[in-house]
Parts: sequence; C-alpha cells; structure tokens
Amino acid sequence: MTRQVVSRDADWVRSPVVAGRFYPAAATALRREVAGYLAGADPALAGPARLAMVPHAGYVFSGGVAGRTLGAAGLPETLLLLGPNHTGRGARLAVWERGSWLIPGGEVPVAAELAEELCRAAPEMVPDPAAHLAEHSLEVVLPFLWMKNPAVRVVPVAVAEPDSRALARAGAAVAEVLGRWPGGVGIVVSSDMSHYLPHEEAKRRDALALSRILALDPEGLLRVVREEGITMCGVLPMALGLTIAKALGAREAVLAAYATSGEVSGDREQVVGYAGVLVR
Repeated sequence: MTRQVVSRDADWVRSPVVAGRFYPAAATALRREVAGYLAGADPALAGPARLAMVPHAGYVFSGGVAGRTLGAAGLPETLLLLGPNHTGRGARLAVWERGSWLIPGGEVPVAAELAEELCRAAPEMVPDPAAHLAEHSLEVVLPFLWMKNPAVRVVPVAVAEPDSRALARAGAAVAEVLGRWPGGVGIVVSSDMSHYLPHEEAKRRDALALSRILALDPEGLLRVVREEGITMCGVLPMALGLTIAKALGAREAVLAAYATSGEVSGDREQVVGYAGVLVR
C-alpha cells in the first residue's frame, strides 16, 4: 500500500502521473519488476559513477537498459536529476525545489537545501513545479533509484534551455556547488535516443550521438544531434550533465547497455532507441 503523506505544502508533493501505464501501479509488482531489471547489470561495470544516463520509456521496452545501467552505477545518496521537458510547460531550467515525489509504495524526498543553493548559484535555474507536473521523464527513473537506496534524496530539474551558452554557464555554477557539497552529489540524466526510425537507422544515428557522449563532448553532442537530425529527447539535459561531470573531474564514459523498442515489439520499422551510459 502506498504510504499517505501529509505535507504543510501540498503543492510541492508530486504524485505519479504514469504509474499503471509506463510501470506497475501496485507497489509489490513494481518492486519485483525493478529488482529484476537491476539484477541484469554486468558486475564488470560496477563502480562509482559521477553520472548515469538512462531511458524513460515504458519498462517493457526500456526497463532492461535502465536496470543494467543503474544496477552498475555506484551513486551517492543525494542526486541531481536532469530530464527533458516534453510538455513545454514552465521555465527552461525548472527546479522542483522542496517537498517530495511519491512512487507506488514509497516517497522520495527532495534535497531542499541543495535545490535552494543551486537556484542561488545559477540564475538560469528557477523553482517551478509546472514543468514537472505532467512530465514523465524523471518519474519513470525514480523507482530504480529508490530500490537501489531507499534513503535517496533528489533535486529534479526539467531542462528545456536550447542556448548552449546558457547551459555552459549553468553547468559551471552547478559544478561549483556540487563540488563542495557534503557527501557528494551524483547526476542522473533521463533520455531516450532516436524516435520512430527503422532499427538499423536508429542504431546508426544513435551511435553518432553516443560517440560524442563517450568522448565527454557536450558541445559536440549538441552539434551532431542538430546536424544529423537525431531525435534524442534528452540531448539538452545530457549536454548539461556532461558539462557538470567534466567540471567535477570526469575522465571516462562507458556504454552500459543499448537496445531499441523493436527488439521487444518485433516492429523494426518504427523503433525508439534506448542507451545507458556511465560517466566516471
């Protein structure tokens, strides 16, 4: 049974919007499914990670990639979550500043002190729940993070800032805050890759974007996605995440998993690509 939460500020307690559609709404079924996906991680990839990028589709399609990636990611208790803004609502760098996010069977608190400090340090980042209320990209990742560590605390940010200079400024300011935060802060980026292409073409285009990610090249990622017309929905949050991770000393990135929806559905003419990346 989902625990009921009583809050003095109900506007900052977010209820799930895709439970029962993208993932199970029943707590027991959700825990069982997520545990199975996490168990698929390659032990050879296990270790500390500054950043993990995972997809956010329905679990039947992308849960395996998310589980293999996050199952291998050694992340701190406090996490900065960066996801795309599919709805177009709210600010370009919208921070869920306080309160908590509910998931079936649990509750993930927001690291309010960190959120406040990030908004203070980076003027581009503003408190704004509107960007998150109907947005699924971070919600879908939360059960994995909570299953790995029920004490996890998060700062969710919806990223829709297209200006690379603004992303670079925000990234530098965020890195300065994270670099001195007690206990450290990990980064989780939510992104799917190419959308609605034949399987082989999706793999080809995704490989171009992934080559820039694995090279820790946020500017190159933005450029190749734009020039090649790659429909990677989380390119902006990933560019921001890479900028922060590099400033914090990241030295390498590895591809933990890749798949397309066609491998599950059998329809290889209209697929979506899913990639899992670990940055260390």
